[in-house]
Amino acid sequence: MVGLLLIGGTVLGLAFAGSPERLPAGTEIAGVDVSGLTAGEARALLERKSKDLSNDPVVFTAEGKSWRVKPSAVVVDVDWGAAVQAAQRQGQGFGPLRGLKRLGVRVFGGEVAPTSRVYQYAVDAYVGRFARRVDRPRVEPSLKLNGYEASIVPGRNGRVIDHAAAEKVLVQGLTSLSRRPVPLPLTIDRTHLTTRDLAGAEVKADTALSAPADIVYGPGGWHLSQRKIARLLALPKKGETDLQLAGPQANRFFANLRKRVNHAPKDARFSIGAGNVVRVVPAQAGRKLDQEVTTRNIMAALLSSSNRKADLKVVTAAPERTTSDAKAMGITGLVGAYETFYGGVANRIHNVQLVAHLIDDHYIAPNETFSFNATTGERSEDKGFLEAPVIINGELKTGLGGGVCQVSTTTFNAAYEAGLSITDRTNHALYISHYPLGRDATVNYPDTDLKFVNDTGHWLWIRTFVGSSSLTVALYGTPQNRKVESEVAPLEVTGSIPVKRVADPAMTVGTQVVEESGAPPRSTNVRRRVFNADGDLMYDHTWYSTYVAEPEVIRYGTKPKAAPPPPPPPPPKKKNTPPPPPPPASPPPAAPAG
Repeated sequence: MVGLLLIGGTVLGLAFAGSPERLPAGTEIAGVDVSGLTAGEARALLERKSKDLSNDPVVFTAEGKSWRVKPSAVVVDVDWGAAVQAAQRQGQGFGPLRGLKRLGVRVFGGEVAPTSRVYQYAVDAYVGRFARRVDRPRVEPSLKLNGYEASIVPGRNGRVIDHAAAEKVLVQGLTSLSRRPVPLPLTIDRTHLTTRDLAGAEVKADTALSAPADIVYGPGGWHLSQRKIARLLALPKKGETDLQLAGPQANRFFANLRKRVNHAPKDARFSIGAGNVVRVVPAQAGRKLDQEVTTRNIMAALLSSSNRKADLKVVTAAPERTTSDAKAMGITGLVGAYETFYGGVANRIHNVQLVAHLIDDHYIAPNETFSFNATTGERSEDKGFLEAPVIINGELKTGLGGGVCQVSTTTFNAAYEAGLSITDRTNHALYISHYPLGRDATVNYPDTDLKFVNDTGHWLWIRTFVGSSSLTVALYGTPQNRKVESEVAPLEVTGSIPVKRVADPAMTVGTQVVEESGAPPRSTNVRRRVFNADGDLMYDHTWYSTYVAEPEVIRYGTKPKAAPPPPPPPPPKKKNTPPPPPPPASPPPAAPAG
């Protein structure tokens, strides 16, 4: 029998072996019959049909709805060569084996789907469009209220687009050279729960709404009517199986409880008394609602048929800085302070007061480096800073935050007088006479900063006191009794005053006016030596300050001088003419009539 089968198979294979150069009978690529064609003929046929149909839409259907999609909107290109090679492999092999393979293709068919490149965003968009029209998501069983009684609403299964399968069907349909409608794959979206799963929640809801309840807090509390309870309860939905106190009404209810119950704690603080003696003002504990425990207590009362009273849970709210914490900080008196005076335009005064408040009430830990820029942040319009005179690139201009350096200079001098280690200080570009000589300090966010180190071993507390024309920066902590000695070098002129000439077309040539007198470049230095309470030298540092020149500004005229008026013409010459005859004599008066 085996021998007969082998002989029969061989004969059958030879009978259907055909030419290895041609595709087997029954071969289809993308819905096109390419039986008996050579690889080149099949590829040419497929490419031609693909080009002809690129703008002919393919119809996709689902749930009685249809969509027309053009292949050119989704498909980048199709590899027809690879598809033909795959079809060839279905009918290749030696003699009888090739024939048997080709017989299988003839009998069972040999459909080949080509590979392609697509616009994935377009695929996602079309599948999403299909889903929005077709999807009918599942509806889980839920509870609803009829008055104060709960009932179960049955759920239902849904029917939705199978996204992964739909993507494949979309691409295959658009690369197919057939224009038959393509059904989209759907899947059943089954519910997770049954009505039996909500039977317990139905009983709980009926119990919760069976009678009023009370929330007890001290001698008083809050009464919850059945109507109020119905508003606070969130019934199971979307696959949930239990009751909750949730939703907008519950959120407002608990917000009102917090407003009635919560009392913010007060941190321990410091108070400055006579002689700059600092005392600790004790902290005060607060209280706050424990909403999690209170919620559990209310739900327990609502689900009870006998005890429908719930205790309101309140816990202590501890201050961040306790009284013992404040005492351990060691802030007992004045370490150093300095006062400067200011004036100018209203915007500058505003900026001085604003930045002074930004560093006020700031604490510096032991060994911490204070940074002026980090403490105040960027001086921006959003923070309320205004335009005022400020030094920019060595010139006095108008800029946002003018006046801030009044505060940085005062802070520098407070740290200077306290004998602290100053690690970063920059003088102004221009000399400012109302600051102590060589002890000005400019800042510019974020690069030019003022920094000093709290090396006292205890906390430091910065306080600023802003008056109508003066600013005091004080550093409180544990008094160190350090001695500070200063040596200030004279302000030396290091060059000449540059001259800046400015043409003025309104002034005539040859005239000029000195608009600004200018100032020469100058320099100075300040040496500071700091001794501790035992007289030991702690620091010996010299700060050098170099100030650029301010040019003398001379405005000169460029308007041409007016031409002098022409001389008046000479008077005409008089001719020699005889004098005019004398006037005739008047006749004698007539004699009176007789």
